[in-house]
Amino acid sequence: MKLSAELQAFERRIGHQFSRPELLVRALTHGSISSPTRLDNQRLEFLGDRVLGLVMAEALLDDDKTASEGQLAPRFNALVRKEACAEVAREIDLGAVLKLGRSEMLTGGRRKQALLGDAMEAVIAAVYKDAGFVTARDVILGLWGERIRTVEADARDPKTALQEWAQARGEAPPKYTELDRSGPDHAPVFTIVARMDNGSEARATGGSKRLAEQRAAAALLRKLEPNQ
Repeated sequence: MKLSAELQAFERRIGHQFSRPELLVRALTHGSISSPTRLDNQRLEFLGDRVLGLVMAEALLDDDKTASEGQLAPRFNALVRKEACAEVAREIDLGAVLKLGRSEMLTGGRRKQALLGDAMEAVIAAVYKDAGFVTARDVILGLWGERIRTVEADARDPKTALQEWAQARGEAPPKYTELDRSGPDHAPVFTIVARMDNGSEARATGGSKRLAEQRAAAALLRKLEPNQ
């Protein structure tokens, strides 16, 4: 089986050339276009999630040899959650090579966070089945890059902290409103405002709604607690 020029370019973006290219095709095939002769990526997604988890657990242990389990767990969650997978998928333009049914294409499937995250995990599994764990680990570490070393900031949860701040003072929970969405489908930029009932607010941008909300919450916390 010979891959199209588009998929060969995608191989270069992830840093792995498949000896069994049918694995990559399956990893990129969404259920909306599957058939008895065209398998979708759900089983690969299941496997890829586990491969990613093992790689990240090992990488975190190697990166910080003194961290406790309580410190490692939120870092791990930040690196393997669907949002993180989708962000990596956007960086390598995975959406452009997804194989989708017409309904998904019409509803913007190539930029949907869930579809991108699932496909990213499926691609990881495809690399693992094609070339083994060491190669899959190298691909993952290359794609996740600096996220592993800077994950401590991402592991903090400003939205939870802001909600706890409000609860401690008998105030209503903060509200988050999307103000704008710009950029191409594979690399969107969201602008979110976080507001309290007392009139305090802050806004921020991010490559996903969740990231923009987290940044807005952190900015609002800094306003509310400037000395913290």
